Amino acid sequence: MLYIGIDLGTSAVKLLLMNEKGEIKNIVSKEYPLYFPNPGWSEQKPEDWYTQSMAGLKELLDGFDKSQVAGISFGGQMHGLVILDKDDQVIRPALLWNDGRTFEECDYLNDVIGKETLSKYTANISFTGFTAPKILWVKNKEPENFAKIAKIMLPKDYIAYKLTGVHCTDVSDASGMLIFDVQNRCWSKEMCDICGITEDQLAKVYESYETVGTVLPEIAKELGIPETVKVAAGAGDNAAAAVGTGTVGDGMCNISLGTSGTIFISSAMFGVDKYNALHSFAHADGSYHLMGCMLSAASCNKWWMDDIIGTQEYANEQKAITKLGENHVYFLPYLMGERSPHNNPNARGTFIGMTMDTSRADMTQAVLEGVAFALRDSLEVARSLGIDIQRTKICGGGAKSPLWKKIVANVLNLKVDMIESEEGPAMGGAMLAAVACGEYASVEEIASKLVKVVDTVEPDPELVAKYEDRYQKFKEIYPACKPLFEIIK
Repeated sequence: MLYIGIDLGTSAVKLLLMNEKGEIKNIVSKEYPLYFPNPGWSEQKPEDWYTQSMAGLKELLDGFDKSQVAGISFGGQMHGLVILDKDDQVIRPALLWNDGRTFEECDYLNDVIGKETLSKYTANISFTGFTAPKILWVKNKEPENFAKIAKIMLPKDYIAYKLTGVHCTDVSDASGMLIFDVQNRCWSKEMCDICGITEDQLAKVYESYETVGTVLPEIAKELGIPETVKVAAGAGDNAAAAVGTGTVGDGMCNISLGTSGTIFISSAMFGVDKYNALHSFAHADGSYHLMGCMLSAASCNKWWMDDIIGTQEYANEQKAITKLGENHVYFLPYLMGERSPHNNPNARGTFIGMTMDTSRADMTQAVLEGVAFALRDSLEVARSLGIDIQRTKICGGGAKSPLWKKIVANVLNLKVDMIESEEGPAMGGAMLAAVACGEYASVEEIASKLVKVVDTVEPDPELVAKYEDRYQKFKEIYPACKPLFEIIK
């Protein structure tokens, strides 16, 4: 049988076709526009997502036996606000995860409603990217649109609705809305009241691997697939990527060195750290996960290479780095502010420790180490909850650098595993579809059978000790600079 994973990203939709053995048969990507109507705003048209997804599905299946398609599921950009009227028509362009217009609503939620109250209701506090402050923004700034709202949806769920006619979401994606009671895996009545909405305006919540329906007859006809094709709820992009990398089950970890950086820790038990430094979300495997998200990771290295020293020869620049654990230059990787664990939009990228003999290689090394140290900050929060992490998977563009992987392994003192196929949320979506169709009994089973580790970077005890000393110094820099960030913002 064939299974389709749809990864609805910020710049493009990526579609993946795999068989029941996990063999990837085809991958297609379709781009769509991103709109910035005002500084700090970020929007897309849900209609573009659907148009390009359908075009992508047709291209994906071209030349294959379409009668063998059994299931479809998703990974998708999180937090985006899609609002539909009583006729299920899109009311306005979607506000995306990286939209920063909701700072007033965010301050209201965190400071007036209170972080403690938010954490009690949802296990999280408010960030500008989350969905609840976006709802309040529409309520405050566009009351005429707010009055029209019949359904509130997330990006990938709009595609699921268009395919099935079902208003649905999943527990992992819902967790990032700040309207969801993560511990009890249901909508929070209190947060609905705070946002001025009713539970009827929200989609029905499913586990990520559950079937929400089958494709509509007109969709089946247009794509040439059976009307029996099941559509599973899917997951938010990070949870779907975790499924695709086998980061399921208790105590598993995945680090993503993409444009942004994440450390994703799956856990059988629900847990919240006392400062809400990490996101506490429901996971696609039926349990929970903690996630630290830094806004600039591989993008720090890209900025340093492309814009500052002006080179595309990333690997050549890294060849000059020979003295790991001995660099006196430090870099705070907060080029776009920071999310985890500091939650400070005013934080800024900072070099410190340069002397007259500081070299170009020292600065490059500091950038790579700064990202690793910042990931360690989030890992330490997880460790404070008693979670014992010994190893991690790694993915993303930055993970292509052997040096950076070595730095991460030794800064975090973890074994770092590389997997055979790194196709992220699209692969996770296809795997969830296979579970929904009964091809595998559980998410853990399919992950254990399909995800294969091909290489491991082991931490070196001597280097770990050196980096432990450097990390203790790094930890002191942000608190010292924080008052300055408030002045220079």
